Amino acid sequence: MTLKLAGLPDDTPVKLTIELPADVHRDLVRYGAILGESEGRAFTPSQLIGPMLSRFMATDRTFITRRNSG
Repeated sequence: MTLKLAGLPDDTPVKLTIELPADVHRDLVRYGAILGESEGRAFTPSQLIGPMLSRFMATDRTFITRRNSG
């Protein structure tokens, strides 16, 4: 089984402070653990949020159309 996130790049982050519902945080911790099994390194929720948002926006057709139109 392949997760939607794989091969996360090392990139210079921009620091944000956010609050997440506890269940979302728990799922991010678990996702990071599962992804870590296939990638050979552990991932924290803060390492996952950016790539997840990026993937979400990259597959949102309405967002892509409006972003590209001006």
